[in-house]
Amino acid sequence: MSIEKTIGRIGTFVATETNGKKHTLVVWGVIQAVIGVAAAQWLRLPPPDYSVRNLAPAAAIATAQSKRDYSPREMLQNPIFYLLFVMMSLMSTSGLMVTSNVGPFAKEFGVADVLVLGMAALPLSLTLSRFTNGLTRPFFGWVSDQIGRETTMALAFSLEAVAILILFMFIDRPALFVILTGLVFFGWGEIFSLFPSTLTDTFGPKFAATNYGFLYIAQGIGSIFGGPVAALLKQATGSWTTVFIVVAALDILTAVLAITALRSLRRKHFAAA
Repeated sequence: MSIEKTIGRIGTFVATETNGKKHTLVVWGVIQAVIGVAAAQWLRLPPPDYSVRNLAPAAAIATAQSKRDYSPREMLQNPIFYLLFVMMSLMSTSGLMVTSNVGPFAKEFGVADVLVLGMAALPLSLTLSRFTNGLTRPFFGWVSDQIGRETTMALAFSLEAVAILILFMFIDRPALFVILTGLVFFGWGEIFSLFPSTLTDTFGPKFAATNYGFLYIAQGIGSIFGGPVAALLKQATGSWTTVFIVVAALDILTAVLAITALRSLRRKHFAAA
């Protein structure tokens, strides 16, 4: 995903500069369609006795997993789903408050066009961020298999909070701007591996796709509130300080919820099952 996004941004930039936006959208849409259809030729239905639980010995995974599958109706009656929904909404909103405003940050603090390693800081930052945003997903997924979902959530979300605050302190330094924005993406992109894995562990793999579809609505909420809320805070206060503080606070709040409320509810859930 990270490589695809990086190539997409480069290709879109080149095509837009030479052929216009309309032609770019058509060509890039066709390319994605061809790749999608081609990749689908290797998809196969799993055998009837397939089970995610059989992929690894129980001792190799440091996280509890449901012994039965919960339908979407059952999941929507469980408070754990709504806690995960709130947590993912908070993380999505906080992350998008930053990621959707990287350009305005760079321009306002005068680092957008400063050369870093022979490349302007803003496009270099966006390129590095695409890479870290992709890398963080398998990395923290693996970490959560070793130390547990809630502990990993607390670690990753706290990492983003710290990265945000350090970025704010050194945002006017081009090289640090590039590095720290990449670190912010590294602390945020893992929500797309930790939340679905936690949901599946809790409610079983049979209805995982449908169940995650309900949870993924939280990303829509983040998309609606993230960018506009950051812009409104900037407009109301005249600076980005409040935005960075709010983002860090949301990250810390979600980290605390992970190791307190979520851990407690999931333990009771598995004990009852």
